[in-house]
Amino acid sequence: MDSPFMTAMASGLAGRGWRVVRFEFDYMARQRRSGRKAAPDRMPKLQEAFRHQIKQQAEVAVGPLIIGGKSMGGRVASLLLDEVAQEFRVRGGLCFGYPFHPLGKPDQLRTEHLEMMQTPALILQGERDGFGTRAEVETYALSAQIQVGWLPDGDHSFKPRKASGLREVDNWSAAIEMADVFCQGLVAG
Repeated sequence: MDSPFMTAMASGLAGRGWRVVRFEFDYMARQRRSGRKAAPDRMPKLQEAFRHQIKQQAEVAVGPLIIGGKSMGGRVASLLLDEVAQEFRVRGGLCFGYPFHPLGKPDQLRTEHLEMMQTPALILQGERDGFGTRAEVETYALSAQIQVGWLPDGDHSFKPRKASGLREVDNWSAAIEMADVFCQGLVAG
């Protein structure tokens, strides 16, 4: 939750007036304490942890909520999105670097729920993300409620190759801009 990427996204959105709340899943907290990589918890446990955070925020938030996350956090948010939209005034979701499939396994898609999604979501994705490149994702049958914003030559954290002449900070700024415009549209509607 405090990686340079997440810090940049959170501070960038906060700088545009959005209240941003970050949390980490239990397995990430264990990893932080032990210093060793930890396997992720099973999806039901991840969803319950995220649902708990949403419930807490819904109790203190004045207006509507927008949920999201980076990579697996975005996946968990997207799996809950339609359900929590009804219960907790969640207007939409933001996914930063969605894991459309496991690395090196493009045939094992994680898109079934994205095909039927009824709540607006923005997926921000690097064009060469190993979890779903632009060429791959553009062939998927995603719900009309899903927008995909592309970061030029970006990887899973939107970092471009040096040879591209692009800068990571520029892709991060572009992602913040796209997220801000998307969120503004959600609360204005």
